Amino acid sequence: MSAFDAAAQLRLPRTPHAEGYTLAAEASEPARPTPERPGADEQAPAAPRLWLRNTALITGGALLIGAYGMNKWWGDGFTGDFHQHDEGWFGQSTQYGGADKIGHAWGSYVGARLFSQGFEAVGNEPATAQALGFWSAFGIMTAVEVVDGYSRKYSFSKEDAIMNLAGAGFGYLMERNPELDRLLDFRLLYRKSAGSTWDPAGDYSGQTFLWVAKAAGVPALRQHGVLRYFELAVGYGTRGYDDPPGAKGSRNLYYGISLNLSEVLGQTVFRGAKERSRTQRATDLFLEFIQVPGTAALARHTL
Repeated sequence: MSAFDAAAQLRLPRTPHAEGYTLAAEASEPARPTPERPGADEQAPAAPRLWLRNTALITGGALLIGAYGMNKWWGDGFTGDFHQHDEGWFGQSTQYGGADKIGHAWGSYVGARLFSQGFEAVGNEPATAQALGFWSAFGIMTAVEVVDGYSRKYSFSKEDAIMNLAGAGFGYLMERNPELDRLLDFRLLYRKSAGSTWDPAGDYSGQTFLWVAKAAGVPALRQHGVLRYFELAVGYGTRGYDDPPGAKGSRNLYYGISLNLSEVLGQTVFRGAKERSRTQRATDLFLEFIQVPGTAALARHTL
């Protein structure tokens, strides 16, 4: 007899005990361990499967960006040397007046948000999905910048890398704060510039980046019959930097009002549904990133 069994037999028989255990002196049959909670066996392999899904999501995103880069950015090939260049920020004499810098921030912002929602969709907890989304977007965009450093046409730019970090960080902040997300959007408004092919990612003179405050995100205005459909917008865009040498580019601030197309569609096409369908969720997500031409009235101030 072990010391534990001897001590158990000396205790008073009517003493209550923790659930799942029976002392030998009181039991009419051998004590059995507390059964595992239902579903434990099924959940055991979940972690390896989740790891594979996460890996597949990151790899797919990296391959997609890599394929786009080989087609649009790195067609001239690579060198064996790493080179970097101080591109500046938003000055008049910079290559694109800073539009490319905000483009990096917007692209990283979109990437962080899409990755976050993708990671949550494949089974991650929200906080884990948000962290993975940030690191995946920032990591892939940083890798693109490093590859630029070895390309014949481009160089590594610390300014671009900083804007990648800022954009991914803003995306992480928005995913973490639903109330802030209901209030603010960061969007791209694109109209093809003169002499350019339709290229939303590379036609800097056709891009206007907008930060939008939505009336529908303000509790006091959310139920208003008219104001709920409108937004205040401020933005930045450059024009003329892709024109022939000698042409002077302009840097512009924009401000005005815009239409909350998600709210309009929600109350018309989707009939005010309390539970959003998959189609409505996809539409709302697209409209968080894109300002549809013709839905904003903006004034311009040239710097």
